[in-house]
Amino acid sequence: MTMSKIAVSLPAELVTQARRATREGRATSVSAYVATALEMQAKLDDLNQLLEEMLAETGGPLTAAERRAADAALGMKGPVKTVRSARRPRRSKR
Repeated sequence: MTMSKIAVSLPAELVTQARRATREGRATSVSAYVATALEMQAKLDDLNQLLEEMLAETGGPLTAAERRAADAALGMKGPVKTVRSARRPRRSKR
């Protein structure tokens, strides 16, 4: 894989966490730690895009009643919390 060097500004606490992970052996370097985080975010973004495409093809998100029925069929109790990736809103196509 070709590597590129960039400069980024990060909150001090995130830098501290990255350095701690390196010091504790959970990452080989701060760059490796950041690269792993970016890779994970890219995968979440790809999955989110796939979900949006699938929902568009199947009529959109489940209604509250459909979600309750699916939860009941799966034996789920109570609402399931979802995690959304932090991403920028889409720009409109011109």
